[in-house]
Amino acid sequence: MSALPRSPEPLSYEVVVVGGGVSGCAAALAAARAGARVLLVEEHGFPGGSLTAMGVGPMMSFHNPSGRQVVGGIADEIIRRLQARGASLGHIADTTTYCSTVTPFDSEELKIELETMLAEARVDVLYHTQLAAASAAEDRVVAITLCNKAGLTEVRAEVFVDATGDGDLAARAGVPFVFGRAGDGAAQPMTMNLKLANVDTAAVRAYALAHPEDFLWHPHGAEEGRRRLERSPRISLAGFVGAWRAAKARGEIDVPRDHVLFFETPVEGVVVVNTSRVTGLDATDPLQLSRAEAIGRRQCQQIFQFLRREAPGFAAAVRMDSSPKIGVRETRHIVGRYLITADDLVAARPFADTIALGGYPIDIHSPSSETTLTTYLQADGAYEIPLRSLLPEKIGNLLVVGRCISATHEASAGLRVSPIAMAIGQGGGVAAAEAARLRVPVAAVPFAALRSRLLEQGAILPAR
Repeated sequence: MSALPRSPEPLSYEVVVVGGGVSGCAAALAAARAGARVLLVEEHGFPGGSLTAMGVGPMMSFHNPSGRQVVGGIADEIIRRLQARGASLGHIADTTTYCSTVTPFDSEELKIELETMLAEARVDVLYHTQLAAASAAEDRVVAITLCNKAGLTEVRAEVFVDATGDGDLAARAGVPFVFGRAGDGAAQPMTMNLKLANVDTAAVRAYALAHPEDFLWHPHGAEEGRRRLERSPRISLAGFVGAWRAAKARGEIDVPRDHVLFFETPVEGVVVVNTSRVTGLDATDPLQLSRAEAIGRRQCQQIFQFLRREAPGFAAAVRMDSSPKIGVRETRHIVGRYLITADDLVAARPFADTIALGGYPIDIHSPSSETTLTTYLQADGAYEIPLRSLLPEKIGNLLVVGRCISATHEASAGLRVSPIAMAIGQGGGVAAAEAARLRVPVAAVPFAALRSRLLEQGAILPAR
């Protein structure tokens, strides 16, 4: 009988970030740039999370409805660096009119750029590694156990950052959480994204301009949509409504979605199709998550066949891939020191400990129907995310970043998108580094120093 892999010697860092999505990468970069020794742990063999492993694209949005930029810092630096590589067009008009801007990017180049930035900041990175366990005592996370090809490894740190998206580290450390929406615990559906090449986007654009009634133009209407479509270098559209409904009526499609949503990438003729919808399954349950993956792939096959058969401009499209992992919008929300609500977002409620801003609408993909419920912000609205929403009530050396912060189902539907997640990650990373440097609980970090450090790193914060 072969021996089990020998456990390596325990590792020790000042800050450990679990989860290498863009929020976790921003946290690791911010902490390292603030002087901390940082380890970043990622389950895949590359960074980027939802934008690479889950095939999400474009990023939306760095701006509020009026077009004022509300997310800067590390997130915007990533875009500028991608632009310099020819891997992003930067921030361009959203031709669906849902947001003021979208930000197309090349997902493979994003992986390389993130790795370059992490190496420059001297962040240690562990790929193909999962969180196995966490031990907590006296209101602290003492250590975590990681699992990879080397076996089980214990890692200790002054401060831990949960960037798993699902609150896995927080849950294993005993932090209370809620799941999905109040009342029934239902979470927003999952989506398997699909990437297609050889799309005749000129034909798609021409069809949309000639048949605006076959597309959705919320909230600004078809006239604004057509104006943007005539000028934007890349297209984003939600539609083919008539043919989609007819195909569903014929039984050719069983995707619980009322339209097709797709976005052109920086490469002309290559589009990301964000249309599949897998409802009623728990992404934190391995069996249910596995089932969701299979359902998502089957839905993508239906969507691809529909587009080739029915959608102008897609007749010669070829499949590049479905994403390596199904996209997850919502699972756990920690119970933190402050619960962000939809009212906080809509009212743009100010906080004394704001570490990030957002301008994306409240975008709820229904857990139980084909619809999407949207609450739009005021034209120049921008909401604030307080540090307290990243902090569990009791464990002092742990914070969470990304979509699993302390927020209601409704509020998280606005906060969950990648630019805002990166801004939250940067705020959390600086807070973690300061707490490690001062050897105090994160909640005890002087906020003036934290704010000053964030501003030095280019973060956009409200004037006070």
